[in-house]
Amino acid sequence: MADVLAIRGLNAFFGRQQVLFEVDLRIRAGEKHALIGESGSGKTVLAQGVMQLNPDVCLSGSLQFNGQELLGASARQLQRLRGREIGMVFQEPMTALNPIMPVGRQIAEVFTLHLGLPKAAAWQQAVALLAEMGMQDAAAKAAAHPFQLSGGQRQRAMIAMAIAAEPKLLIADEPTTALDVAVQAQILDLLNRLQRERQMAMLYISHDLNLVRRFADEVTVLQQGRVVEQGSAAAVFNAPQHPYTRLLLNARPQRRVQTLPETATTVLEARQMGVKVAQAQGFWRRRHLELLQPLDFQLQAGETVGIIGESGSGKTTLAKAL
Repeated sequence: MADVLAIRGLNAFFGRQQVLFEVDLRIRAGEKHALIGESGSGKTVLAQGVMQLNPDVCLSGSLQFNGQELLGASARQLQRLRGREIGMVFQEPMTALNPIMPVGRQIAEVFTLHLGLPKAAAWQQAVALLAEMGMQDAAAKAAAHPFQLSGGQRQRAMIAMAIAAEPKLLIADEPTTALDVAVQAQILDLLNRLQRERQMAMLYISHDLNLVRRFADEVTVLQQGRVVEQGSAAAVFNAPQHPYTRLLLNARPQRRVQTLPETATTVLEARQMGVKVAQAQGFWRRRHLELLQPLDFQLQAGETVGIIGESGSGKTTLAKAL
């Protein structure tokens, strides 16, 4: 199968500081290739370097997309590729999406700019694509601004924008970092389905090695800007060759719990604490929407209480109320 992306001897510099060293990486059509390594290893620099999104980074070497050399390409050539041939899902959609524009308009722009659709048809396509992303009441969500959506909904909108023009390569930079485990699974299943149906190649960046093990076909391990190991996901996870790879796979936190003394004092106590907000209905009328049902709990000195639940369950509402 032909290479969609072929990177050979890629170096990256911030001024005089080199951050990528002779990186080689290839991704074939229909392949899911994961890039792993600790923070600061160069994963995002490499991902953004494919589309040359950071003007402060100087690149050397070879970076070919479908046989076309991208290093040295003109701004016009890169503009045609970005969003059309290569899509990108950024790590934090709240900062990547335009905060003052409805998400449907942002997705519709891809259809108008890259596919030439008129505005009305582009809007209909954007709504249909949000529905395909699993968004309930897609028309209403398309008219919403990013701050009016949950984290999982914003991520789905970002994915919709990235795949709207059916790119040949999708770059997903930590697409599930800020999401709870239930939504993480939904987003990964969505990416898996879209990649399979559209036969996209995918470069997937993640710190979550369990997700990488489940999701990726091939894996590249970066350490301080250098490739230290490459291979199939099964080979890398089952028989890692490099000490750094083994260190990553074994880096699991250890749980140490100490019994609280009987003399521990109560620091915080909540009794029947609930949250309601008033919503206008017409000019005069208001209704109260319950965001958090009344609850009781105690927190003692030296104790940790974990609040868990999926997106929209009330975790942040509870924290703000406290």
